[in-house]
Amino acid sequence: MSGRKDFLSQQAPENYVAGLGRGATGFTTRSDLGPAREGPSEDQIKEALAKRAAQLGAPTPSAYGAVEKKEEDDDDERFQDPENEVGLFATGAYDREDDEADRIYQDIDERMDRRRKARREAREKQERDEYEAKNPKIQQQFADLKRSLGSVTDEQWQNIPDVGDLTGKNRRTKQNAKQRFYAVPDSVIAGARNSTEFDTSVTDGAQTNGSGSDNVDGTMTNFADIGAARDKVLQVNLDKAAMGSADANSGSASTIDPKGYLTSLAKTDLRSRDYDIGDVKRVESLLQSVIKTNSRHPPGYIALARLHELAGKPVKARDVMSQCCSLNPHSEDAWLENIRLNEGHNAKVIAAAAVKENPQSTRLWTRATELETDSQSKKRVLRRALDLLPKSVVLWKQLVQLSQDESEARLLLSKACSEIPASIELHLALARIVETVAEARQVLNTCRRANPKNAEVWIAATRLEEQVGSKNTSNVMKRGVQSLANENAMLKREEWIEQAEKCEEEGAILTGQSIIRETLSYGLDEDDDRKKLFMEDAQASISRGRYEIARAIYAYILRLWPTSKSAWEASANLEKVHGKREDLWNVLEKAVEAVPQADELWIQYANEKYQSGDVDGARIVLGKAFNQSPSENIYLEAINLEAKNGQIDQARELLQQARQEAGTDRVWIKSVAFARTHPEANETNNSTALDLVNQALQLYPSNWKLWAQKGQIYTSLSLLPQAREAYNTGTRANPKSVTLWLLLSQLEEQQAGSVVKARSVLDRAKAQNPKNERLWLESVRLERRAGNLTAAKNLMARALQPGECHRSGMLWSERIWYLEARTQRKPLSLEAVKVVESDPTLFVTVARVFWAERKLEKAVAWFEKAILLDSDVGDTWAWYWKFLGMHGSEEKRADVLEKLRLAEPKHGEGWAAVRKGVGREGWDVERVLEEVVKGLE
Repeated sequence: MSGRKDFLSQQAPENYVAGLGRGATGFTTRSDLGPAREGPSEDQIKEALAKRAAQLGAPTPSAYGAVEKKEEDDDDERFQDPENEVGLFATGAYDREDDEADRIYQDIDERMDRRRKARREAREKQERDEYEAKNPKIQQQFADLKRSLGSVTDEQWQNIPDVGDLTGKNRRTKQNAKQRFYAVPDSVIAGARNSTEFDTSVTDGAQTNGSGSDNVDGTMTNFADIGAARDKVLQVNLDKAAMGSADANSGSASTIDPKGYLTSLAKTDLRSRDYDIGDVKRVESLLQSVIKTNSRHPPGYIALARLHELAGKPVKARDVMSQCCSLNPHSEDAWLENIRLNEGHNAKVIAAAAVKENPQSTRLWTRATELETDSQSKKRVLRRALDLLPKSVVLWKQLVQLSQDESEARLLLSKACSEIPASIELHLALARIVETVAEARQVLNTCRRANPKNAEVWIAATRLEEQVGSKNTSNVMKRGVQSLANENAMLKREEWIEQAEKCEEEGAILTGQSIIRETLSYGLDEDDDRKKLFMEDAQASISRGRYEIARAIYAYILRLWPTSKSAWEASANLEKVHGKREDLWNVLEKAVEAVPQADELWIQYANEKYQSGDVDGARIVLGKAFNQSPSENIYLEAINLEAKNGQIDQARELLQQARQEAGTDRVWIKSVAFARTHPEANETNNSTALDLVNQALQLYPSNWKLWAQKGQIYTSLSLLPQAREAYNTGTRANPKSVTLWLLLSQLEEQQAGSVVKARSVLDRAKAQNPKNERLWLESVRLERRAGNLTAAKNLMARALQPGECHRSGMLWSERIWYLEARTQRKPLSLEAVKVVESDPTLFVTVARVFWAERKLEKAVAWFEKAILLDSDVGDTWAWYWKFLGMHGSEEKRADVLEKLRLAEPKHGEGWAAVRKGVGREGWDVERVLEEVVKGLE
């Protein structure tokens, strides 16, 4: 007998539904055990019906027996894409086997792709090479011709004619176009005739305005006001862009302080009548519902009372607050508001009732004291309050302030300190008014024992020692720091520095220095970058005007790092800007002794001596420097010193000695410049300078400054071919030197008069030095000087693209001032400030825009922003000085001139050209400033 079950006894297949083949759908009831099964979907039904129809050879029926009609154009997107399986297995469950199958297929695809990758890439490369060989680019077609340009000599290059249209046809066409005449239409003549007439007639129902349009409502567009509003908006946006983005959420609901609501109501001008009666009644009804809903809510009563007060109903406001105080007798705010609404005797009665209900309220006792008019009554109220609140520091302070003499105040403070031994403020006040120093020390010791974790007591003790002239300030502060450290009550470094600056502000300089000396390194490990952190602390103190604390920090740094050149320079700079000359000399004297190899310190020391008029002292300093470090910097400084004092022969001998002992490129450059400025007797054509520059180029052939000097010498002698040869050779030796390319371009444009060759030079320079703002600027200026304004604008647009120099303040300034209309200057300035963010040249341009619009205060603000951003740019000082010469006072000009002497600027387009000109080596900043101002446009 077979073990196989008969058909009816077998288990039904998964998702089997009885009768599905004949169109039944199946159902379940609540009597079935377990959850009801979901019936077949519409797609399953259609599939079953289609199988049944195929077996019977009948057309495919629908779920309800209707025959489906095939649509000719089935544009369902699911069946257009063979990879789209949406709808095919919508009802199927995605199990682990499906996931495993997908991963296996993915691994197979990746493996097959790796096997074919090498062949595919080789085939693609071969196809690409064949395509490029059959379709070469224009650049590749002319590659051989470009390579042959390398063999073109300078003479052949110079003989290339300028680009121009030399055909006779075009020349005749242009000449004929200039001689062509056109007839003027009659309408133009009639319009010109009518433009000077006045129309005195008035039409019915409307008046004609000057523009020729009829405005029935009588309104006119005021374009002047619109322009003024637009300028104001741009001005505000410029200020926001310069100062940084403001808080975007200001003014929103999230910025409202709920606790300050009553305070804002108190600040409201109650006498103003700019409100609507309907609004008052509506708010009153809302507040009435608030206090009826919760009669124990004093803020609702206070708001309602102030509303009545605003509406001019003070009696009703008092009644509301009286009701509030009766219902809420322990509310301080309610009693205080009730006292405020009443005056005179009524206010005192209410205050008496308030303190009776709230005897522990300091605010109510203080308000009751304020209601009294004479000091005796005030004292009586305060004494009664202190009987109930003997621990109130506020009440004790008020009573002491009402004292007539010092002895009474001393007794009151003694009593207060005995009642409140933990009050540091009262102990410090008592220590200040006691008769002897011993008593003050005793008071502070008592306070210290009661408050062992408070640093303010130790600071006060140190200040006491400073006031009596004791030298024990450092020891007291040291003991205080040790005690606080044992109690784990040490302040943070920033808090100690803040306390030290506070001491300096109050005149306790020695105490502040002691705090810095004992606490500056607290909490820092030796492996931390302590020196950098201390330098930042000193700079922060200087920015806040606390120069003594900054000196103390620098002294602490130099005690730890006595050979730090940067620390000595920072300390000397502090004395130079904010100290005395003698202090600066002392610092520099110690600096050169500690760091004898630092040439910068020796040079600064000699310069300070020279600027004070002590030339012999400067020579002595440089003589000591020669003994310690005979470097090129010391030689050049000694040469400058002798040249400034007219000792030309001595300077020439020093130069010869420097070339022999320290023959660096700087020494040779200085020798050439000195030979050009101070030629020898009976010398012509700068022969000495040419000989020196040729010798220097033998030693340093890649130094661009030497090639520039050689070209400038030939240019001054009007030897243009030799100058061109020098610049060309220099650019080949050092193609990254932008200055050489600019000099060569200017030679072609200004000396040879060839704009085309100058343009070619700049193009080659930009190819060697991409994204260089100076080259782009010179290209724009070249086109502008040649009258090609359109080409200049196109070049500027290319230069300001994001991939080039879009953050260049020089380029934006050139565009704002020379390439756009005057009405577009302010909008462009706003855009430039947003893009560049911070650039002194751009800030000066913005200041000039405001200057042209007669907004002088704004101009001053932007000039000062530019100087604050970079005080080493001399052009900024020159523009500001020119502005002050027209609109500034004598005091302001003197202040700016003093700041200029301290800054000693060395850079700037116009400033460097004047300062480094031939024969101007010894000029001071004032003379350079005057010369630069003359050349400003």
